[in-house]
Amino acid sequence: MEARIEGVRFAYGDRPVLDVPELRIEAGRVTALLGPNGSGKSTLLRLLAGLERPRSGRVLVGGKPAPQARSSVAYAFQEAVFLSGSLRANLDLALRLRGLAADERRSRLAEAAGACGVAHLLDRPANRLSGGEAQRANLARALALRAPLTLLDEPLAGFDERGRGQMLEELPALLRRFAGTAVLVTHDRDEALRLAADLVLLREGCVRAAGPKREVFASPPDPDTAELLGYTILGTDAGLAGIAPGGLRPGPGDFTLTLQVEEVVDLVTAAEVIGSSGGRRIAVRCPPGEPLPAPGEQVSVSAPTEMVVSFTVPAPETVDRASRASVA
Repeated sequence: MEARIEGVRFAYGDRPVLDVPELRIEAGRVTALLGPNGSGKSTLLRLLAGLERPRSGRVLVGGKPAPQARSSVAYAFQEAVFLSGSLRANLDLALRLRGLAADERRSRLAEAAGACGVAHLLDRPANRLSGGEAQRANLARALALRAPLTLLDEPLAGFDERGRGQMLEELPALLRRFAGTAVLVTHDRDEALRLAADLVLLREGCVRAAGPKREVFASPPDPDTAELLGYTILGTDAGLAGIAPGGLRPGPGDFTLTLQVEEVVDLVTAAEVIGSSGGRRIAVRCPPGEPLPAPGEQVSVSAPTEMVVSFTVPAPETVDRASRASVA
């Protein structure tokens, strides 16, 4: 189900939160709303759910104003909140509120609980679940609705490291199975790239970039957006350049800079050389067997041209000319 945002402005009191002239959520795809804390991601999700109304503009879900399309939307809040009673009763309540028959409710509940790994918890009091269990149950409650539009606010919050890794592997298949169109909120770039086909980058309430993730990642419109995507921003004689994550490697190349080594970290399967260049702290992964510099040394590191994006914004005057990158 497609969703559209047209000329939307939203504020809490006198504090502006969102200013989105136009945004389209493609039907049948997973879209990640990516941005730092306070960028308006969760507010945008609540507008799509019809839980908030914009000060101006309109939010359309399947061609209808969002408040009129609530029956087409499933929402998993960031914090899993359950009523008293068993997990089964909580999941069943969401289905009963959609007017589903008893047989259909039992079938959907069992399928979603099994797929999300909480079938063995259905008769446990919902308020006695661990953080990870509660988040899985929260997801099962939303997915059981099989809504045309599924909204997930930080779906991997509340998991420990192991649980987050497992959920990161499982969630794409769950969304394909239970969700028609999905929109998820995250502040983690890797989560967004793993889970979504499309990205919407938000900063200070404004959409900086939107579209298929490969296009957005390859062509960030400005240094701030590039930094949000994990690019390393450096000064050059021509202005500013962004190097894509993982683009830097030891030795000279197309785009070379001098690194003042501060620390070498042993990661067992590789080593990471950490230092500074042009006032920026930079980490460069070195493959096994590569000769490693010592702290205090100056070394050349580089990136291939296809992993470098140039910006016309003037480089800060604080960047020493001698430390700026050179393009071969």
